[in-house]
Amino acid sequence: TEEQLVPGHALCMRKDSPFHGLADFGNSFLSRFAGTTCSSPLLANITLIDTPGVLSGRKQRDGRDYDYSAVVEWFASRADMIIFMFDAHKLDISDELRSVMEKLKPHQDKIRIILNKVQQIDTQQLLRVYGALMWSLGEVLRTPEVPRVYMGSFWDQDASNTAADWRNSNALAELLEREKVDLVRELCALPQNTIMRRVSSLVKRARSVKVHAYIIHYIRKQIAGWATVTVWDKGAKQR
Repeated sequence: TEEQLVPGHALCMRKDSPFHGLADFGNSFLSRFAGTTCSSPLLANITLIDTPGVLSGRKQRDGRDYDYSAVVEWFASRADMIIFMFDAHKLDISDELRSVMEKLKPHQDKIRIILNKVQQIDTQQLLRVYGALMWSLGEVLRTPEVPRVYMGSFWDQDASNTAADWRNSNALAELLEREKVDLVRELCALPQNTIMRRVSSLVKRARSVKVHAYIIHYIRKQIAGWATVTVWDKGAKQR
């Protein structure tokens, strides 16, 4: 089937759409939100959400007329994988990106990182950029265990000399191919892993409910005992 573009307002109103809750973000967001359907084996059980890039400086204050962080948090709470893409030649973690990552801290197990356009830099620069990215992510996420980082060049505009060096080197070309295969394999395994994650989440919630019930039961016993002692003391004073 051919690709079909669905505007944001219509997408939120469709009965088979999971995006009904996005209507709460208003017309400013929905006018910029749209969906596309197409035929692909990879998309048989997967929906990809492409969010706008994060802004820096004055643009992040004046460039949006909706709550970008809240929208990202809405999608993150329902997503099974969250992918951050960084350009190897333009590594920058802006204030808005830090704010978004703060919102995503409860979902760190879903986060994956893609270091994109690595063919625009040579291998020595790549080592430096990779190290700087890992350090920056550790600072932002405040955890020693940084999410998995994939390296690749997911665009078709590499015409630089370094890109030619990557293509002419069998070892480097094989590295990018292995990274791509690993990423696609993880994406294809999402439907199965989602089932296990939901079962784990259900067990976790059940344990929380059980602990809550024990606490409520203990408090009720304490209140009942206090009320009995109070009434008994009052009766003793009356006698």
